Amino acid sequence: MSASPTLPPDRSRVTTEHRNPASLSLDALDTASAVRLIVEDHRAVPDAVAAAVPALATLIDQISARMGRGGRVIYIGAGTSGRLGVLDAAECPPTFQSDPKQVVGIIAGGDASLRRSSESREDDPNGAAQDLESLSLTEHDMLLGIAAGGTTPYVLGALIIAKAAGAGTALITCAEPAEPPPRCDHLIVLETGPEILTGSTRLKAGSATKLALNIISTCLFVQLGKVYSNLMVDLRATNTKLADRAIRVLIELCPELSRDDAARLLDRAAGNLKAAIVMQRLDVDLQTAQSLIAQQYGRLRLILDALE
Repeated sequence: MSASPTLPPDRSRVTTEHRNPASLSLDALDTASAVRLIVEDHRAVPDAVAAAVPALATLIDQISARMGRGGRVIYIGAGTSGRLGVLDAAECPPTFQSDPKQVVGIIAGGDASLRRSSESREDDPNGAAQDLESLSLTEHDMLLGIAAGGTTPYVLGALIIAKAAGAGTALITCAEPAEPPPRCDHLIVLETGPEILTGSTRLKAGSATKLALNIISTCLFVQLGKVYSNLMVDLRATNTKLADRAIRVLIELCPELSRDDAARLLDRAAGNLKAAIVMQRLDVDLQTAQSLIAQQYGRLRLILDALE
């Protein structure tokens, strides 16, 4: 007599697994109608993220305070959720000239999972133990789990591991959980509802998650002084595109400069845009500019407002 197969957990209550009544005839639609349907369905994305503004703001303030004490934010997820976390982490250094160690992305199955599916790894609640141990988590760190359905064992297990190490914990999910996730300090629910293609959370859920991560990293580095007005001032001119952007920002904030003048100033500042701005506005050398920036913890507004 053969043994009964092991049944997987019943996820029928998870809203991201429900059928979307608007797409019951998806396979019978012409291309234009299918495109319009997906576009219309995605109108729920900004509304879902807007409803989470208070929770997102609280989380960002918590991460900012921790990073001000030398902490990090660690995104962790499996499948699409993991890929989105790794993507946002990878985009922070070129955008904000941030230390790559400040925002870390971990995906179940490692970097190979970015290109090749390894979704089976998400079933192991201890799967992240080695990666998290290598980070030597402290009370200044924040582990941010990402799980569209909110039930991924790999992610929920990571929350428990991180909490035991003293780190703060948070979870972004696109379905209200039946019960509070274990060891989760901050729960962010982006209620996007059923997908056009049933269960395919790379659609609305993925879009809402990407928007939320964009918000978290952008607001975080604004608070940490990486932005002045709406300009990326904490960049280095390491290629022609960034050199052009740096020159244009310099001229925007120092309109007395010609394009040639701005290029020469940027060269004297070793490509450091923020230092170049301070050098011009305060008429100081590079070393003095860097010292002033350090004294104000990188916040350019505090330096320039003192001139008013």
